[in-house]
This record gives sequence, structure tokens and C-alpha cells, in this order.
Amino acid sequence: MTTKITKSVMAEALTELAGRDPDIRRAYGELGPPPLRGRPPGFDSLFKIICAQQVSTASARAIQARLNEYADPMTPEVFLGLTDDDHRKVGLSRQKGTYGRAIARALVDGDLSLRSVARQADDDAIEAMTALKGIGPWTAQVYLLFALKRPDLWPVDDLGIVVGYQKLKGLPARPTRAEMLAAGEIYRPWRSVAARFMWHVVNSERAEKDRM
Repeated sequence: MTTKITKSVMAEALTELAGRDPDIRRAYGELGPPPLRGRPPGFDSLFKIICAQQVSTASARAIQARLNEYADPMTPEVFLGLTDDDHRKVGLSRQKGTYGRAIARALVDGDLSLRSVARQADDDAIEAMTALKGIGPWTAQVYLLFALKRPDLWPVDDLGIVVGYQKLKGLPARPTRAEMLAAGEIYRPWRSVAARFMWHVVNSERAEKDRM
């Protein structure tokens, strides 16, 4: 069975990562561990990850709050009952509404099973999820990382992780995708913890600026 990230597992992983990467060791001493954020498995979390794509954090939260007024958690059955007008009221783009319906229909019809995904190895789970239009690699990786708390995901297409790594390392420019993939090798089998730490670096800096 795949290890899940818990507070104790994260502490163990961070100690190991700090031993490999002096920059993580330094920042870990300054910032402490990242929060163990998570989402419950299911359609609600999956679709809300999609809703967060290419919008600000504030916009994503507003959309999610309005979805919650229809159902909390949102279910495939309820979502399939929403009209185009409902989507507009929520703030969904036409594309995201279409993706949501396709995913909800696949779950209802059994073409995608998130219970099966939870039992699959990472690569197999990502392949099963991305076979469905509307779920890209980033969405699948973030779902596995937050909803299933898998330990070894490295979503290098996430800007927060890239910026966090850049700040951690004091790089003058953002690393390329290829550079990020290569950089992640040192963090195996705890790349999810490293990813969480990169977000932690960015969020801690943002919080510090807000206090000033």
C-alpha cells in the first residue's frame, strides 16, 4: 500500500530532505514545516482543483464557495443537474463547465472510478485520470498529492513550486521545466513533501510582506 503523508511521515521526510539539500535544511530551520493541507477524495475535490486553474486564489475560493451553496460536497449527480445559467452564477467558464459535466458523467457511468485511482500506482492513476478530457497531468498530480496524500509527486507545471524552488535556491531566473524535473530527482521518494515545502517558501514570504 502506498505511504500517505501524515505529520509524522512529513517530519521524517523533511529530516531526510534536509540532510540532502542544505537550502531546505536552512529554510526548514527558519520556517518550520509546511501545513499538512489536504482535500477529501472524490469529485468535489477533483473539480475544485480544476476550478483553481488559471484564476487567482481569491477567485477560486469564491467559485468554490458558490458551488458549496448547491452541494457541499459537490457530487457528480448534483453537478449534472446544474444548468448553464447555474454555471454562470457560480462563475464557471464554459470550458470548465463542460469539463465538469464530462467528469461527472464519467464517474456516474463508471468510465472513471476514483476508488480505483486510489488503489493504483502514481503513473497508472495519472494515466487513468488524464484519459478523460478536462483532466491534465497537473490536475491529476495535485489530486494525488492533496486528496490521496501520495508522497512522491512533483508537479513542475505549478508556478508556485517553480517560484518556491527559485527563491529557495536564490536563482536569478525561473528554472525551466527540464531543470525542475532534474532538480526533483534528489528529492525522491519524497517529492510531494519537497513540493509542499516549495509552496511553503512562497506562502511564508507572502505572509511576511503582508505583515510589513
